[in-house]
Amino acid sequence: MTVSTQKETFGFQAEIKQLLDLMIHSLYSNKEIFLRELISNASDAADKLRFEALSDDALFEDSPELKIFIDVNKDARTITIRDNGIGMDREEVMENIGTIAKSGTRQFFKNLTGDQAKDSQLIGQFGVGFYSCFIIADKVTLCTRKAGMGAEHGVCWESGGDGQYSLENVERSQRGTEITLHLKEEEDELLEDWKVQSIVKKYSDHIMIPVTMNKSVTDEESKETTIEEETVNSTQALWTRSKGDIKDEEYNEFYKHIAHDFEDPMLHMHNRVEGNLEYTSLLFIPQRAPFDLWDRQNIHGIKLYVRRVFIMDDAEHLLPPYLRFMRGVIDSADLPLNVSREILQNNKQIEKIRNGAVKKVLGSLESLLKNEPEKYATFWEQFGKVLKEGILDDTSNRERIAKLLRFSTTHDEVEASAIGLTDYVERMKEGQDKIFYITAESFAAAKNSPHLEIFRKKGIEVILLHEQIDEWLVTHLTEFDGKQLQSITKGDLDLGDLEDEEEKKQAEKVSEELKPFAERLKTALEAQVQDVKITHRLTSSPACLVADQNAMDASLERMLQASGQSLPASKPVLEINPEHALIKHIQGESDEGQFNEWANILFEQSQLSEGGQLDDPAAFVARVNNMFLKAA
Repeated sequence: MTVSTQKETFGFQAEIKQLLDLMIHSLYSNKEIFLRELISNASDAADKLRFEALSDDALFEDSPELKIFIDVNKDARTITIRDNGIGMDREEVMENIGTIAKSGTRQFFKNLTGDQAKDSQLIGQFGVGFYSCFIIADKVTLCTRKAGMGAEHGVCWESGGDGQYSLENVERSQRGTEITLHLKEEEDELLEDWKVQSIVKKYSDHIMIPVTMNKSVTDEESKETTIEEETVNSTQALWTRSKGDIKDEEYNEFYKHIAHDFEDPMLHMHNRVEGNLEYTSLLFIPQRAPFDLWDRQNIHGIKLYVRRVFIMDDAEHLLPPYLRFMRGVIDSADLPLNVSREILQNNKQIEKIRNGAVKKVLGSLESLLKNEPEKYATFWEQFGKVLKEGILDDTSNRERIAKLLRFSTTHDEVEASAIGLTDYVERMKEGQDKIFYITAESFAAAKNSPHLEIFRKKGIEVILLHEQIDEWLVTHLTEFDGKQLQSITKGDLDLGDLEDEEEKKQAEKVSEELKPFAERLKTALEAQVQDVKITHRLTSSPACLVADQNAMDASLERMLQASGQSLPASKPVLEINPEHALIKHIQGESDEGQFNEWANILFEQSQLSEGGQLDDPAAFVARVNNMFLKAA
C-alpha cells in the first residue's frame, strides 16, 4: 500500500464527541457488542455489493466470493476485521464516519438523560454502532476502497477517539473495508482466538456471509504447521430454518444484527407461505420507538431478499407507512433477482406479500392485546400514534386497526391511553347510541373543557383526544360497531334517550324566555359569532363555543392556521348557561357600552377555556381590569 501525501486532520462533529463519551461509559458492561456491530456493517457492505453487481458484474473485480475475515495479532495488540464488500469513497467515509448525517440528530441528543442505562438504549435506536469499537480500542484505523474505482482510489481514516480524526488517500488493491482496532491495555482477553470466536458464535452465527479466522494446522507425519482459514459462523440464513429449531436468543441476536439495536425486540413473527406464491417473513417489533419514527419519507427497516440474495433495504413497498417501526426480512422465492423499486411499484406478487405481512402484524398485535395486555400497553405507549395513521392509510384494514386503538376517557382521566372502542361500547349507558369524543391541543385542555360538564353530570363517558393525529383520525373513523362517533363541540347537543323529557321542556321554555337577551348578545358579537343560543350542556361555566355540525373542530382549525394554511373564515356559535351568575348579571346590564364589554369578555373567556389564542390579549386584559375597577 502506497500512502499519498493528501493527509488531513478534521475535528469531529460536536455530536460525535458526545456520542463517543457516551459509548465508552454507557456500554462498557456489554463491550462484546463492538464485534457484532462491525460484523453487521461488513455484512451490509457485502449485501450492497451483491445487489449492485446484479446490474454491473464488473464490481466483483474477478473476486465474487464474499466473506469477512478477522485477524488477531497478539504482538501488535490488534484485531482486524476485513470485508470485500462495496467499500466507500472519501466522501462516504467523511459522511458516515466523521459526522452523523441523519435526520433527527439534534432530537437524539436532546433526548439524552444522563442515565447511562437509558442513554445506551437510545444509542441502539440511533444506529451508530461503529463507534462502539472505542470501548475497547484507544486507536482505530479504517482503510477502504469502493468497488470498481481502482487501486489508486483508497482512503484511510484514523482516530484515537479524542475529538479529531485524520484522512489520507491511499493506493489499495483490494476493494472493501479493513478496520484495525488497537486494543487498550486492559483488553488482553480479546487477543485470544477462542474468545473472539465465541463472540462471533454468540452474536453473529446467523450471518449468511462466511466469517473466517486463521487456524494453525499441524501435519501429524511431517509435523509441519500451516495456516488455514476457518469459517467460524454457520452461514445459514436464520429465517430459512424451522421455527421449532430456533431459540429466542437466536431470534434476538438476529434482530440486533438487522436493526443495529442493543435491546431485545418486543415481539417477533416468523411466517412461511407456500403455494402459488412462496415467501418467508421474519418481522420484529422493537422495544422502543426509533429516533426517526416520524419521518414518513424515509421508510426503511425491512430487508428484501430474493432466494436469500439481498436486494434492498426498503420498507416502502413491503409495509404501509403506519407500520414503519417494524424491522425484519422478507425473502421471496418468485421475484426476479434484478427487481428494482420501479418494478416493485406495480408488482402483483409484492402486493400479495405486503397484504400478507400486514395481516400477520395486525394478527400478532390482536393476540398481544388479548393475551398480554400489559405488554400491549407498552407497545401502545411507543407506537400508538403511528398506528393511528392506519385509519387514514389502510381502508381495507380500518376495522381491525380501530379495535387496536387505545384512548383516555372521562371515566379514568389519566393521560395514559387506557381503553379501546370495544370497551367504550360495552360501557355505554342504556339508551346511548353515539360514541362521544372531544379533541383538544392537550390532555389538560380536553379534560377541563366546559363541553364535558353535562356529560359528567349524567355519567356519560367521553373519549379525550389530544394528539395531532386525532384530528385526522376522527375525520376518517366516523363509526364503530354501528355507533356513530360524535364530537361534543360541534352542532346542537342531542343526547337522545339520555335526556329527561321534563328537562327538555324546561330548557325549551328558558330558551324562549331568553331569546331577546341572546339576540342582544348576538348583535354585540356580530363580528365574532354566527349565533348565540341558550344551552343546557353547561353546569358550571358561563358559556362555550360550538362549531357548526359540518365545520371542522376549533382545535383542528387552530392547528391548520398555525401551520400557515389559509382557511375560509368561520364563526362559532356562542352557547350560554342561563343559570350562571355572570349571565344573570349581564342580563341586567342596561348600559350598552358596558354590555358590549361584558359580551366580549364572555366570548374571549370561552376561547381561552378551550385552549384558543386571543386576537388581542391586551384588549381582553384591559376589559377585565376595567370591570374590576368598576366593581371595587
